[in-house]
Amino acid sequence: MLSYKDSGVDIDEGNALVDGLKPLVQSTFDANVIGGIGSFAGAYAMPSGYKQPVILGATDGVGTKLRLAIDSDILESVGIDLVAMCVNDLICNFATPIFFLDYYATGKLDRSSALRVIQGIVEGCKLAQCALIGGESAEMPGMYAPKDFDLAGFAVGIAEREDLGRINSVQAGDVLVALPSSGLHSNGYSLVRKVLERANFTLDSVFEGVPLAQILLAPTKIYVKAFLDLKDHIKALAHITGGGIVENLPRALPKGLGAYIQKTTIKAPPIFELLRQYVSEEECFRTFNMGVGMIFVVDAENADFVLEKSGGYVLGRVDPQNGVRLQ
Repeated sequence: MLSYKDSGVDIDEGNALVDGLKPLVQSTFDANVIGGIGSFAGAYAMPSGYKQPVILGATDGVGTKLRLAIDSDILESVGIDLVAMCVNDLICNFATPIFFLDYYATGKLDRSSALRVIQGIVEGCKLAQCALIGGESAEMPGMYAPKDFDLAGFAVGIAEREDLGRINSVQAGDVLVALPSSGLHSNGYSLVRKVLERANFTLDSVFEGVPLAQILLAPTKIYVKAFLDLKDHIKALAHITGGGIVENLPRALPKGLGAYIQKTTIKAPPIFELLRQYVSEEECFRTFNMGVGMIFVVDAENADFVLEKSGGYVLGRVDPQNGVRLQ
């Protein structure tokens, strides 16, 4: 008689994974988490202190950065990427992240590798100050190669209803504060892989004194703490992901307004200079964050305070003309 294990799915390995991750997951819990893990759904009590609370949700993955992580066997950081890509979106709508869930799918479940990935998710949740209240692992030998896996994340946050319209207070002359990225974050890796191929680089190639894999797999920076510290002094936020500054910044501006940015002010890490040797400048700015992970839009009167507390720098100003002008 056939068993599920004969088809490539090991139930016992999946159960062992759950046992191994319980203490990791519980380390992210706060007072609002109800119960533990292992039920059919995670439970979280509604935080108090809100006048008109609104629940917001965001979901994302890590993309083909996973290919580099698998090929280099650097698995600990992609979980941070997963959390970051979701919670950094949430805060752009003035939502405080409260809990997170993950989905891990693989061709052949390896408990050790999966735990390394989930350890990164746990670390990301701690950096984002949210609880990991549940998740799902799936062993799918017909869908993935044995060592391959994919990730998806789901973050939920809470905001005051009145804050959702704060973008409407943005006006010409407001200051754009750039918060540096930690590198490429989690966008543009299909193009990065093409560059590596064209330049005859490998993940072991040394760049700036370290293996290229280490630079390319630097985890996405999580900006939740900076947001929470400064949200009363911010009018709008833009998470710079796929599409770069030119496509994401307009999402944080009211209709009829644009932005002026002087490119020489952008503090781009050396990896972006390498990419510009093989990719046009226009394409770089449409694909990569170019060293800017998040943009705060602030009133000129608050600019110095925000700059001091955030560690950012002045990127440009809100412009009365439509569109983003990079000059």
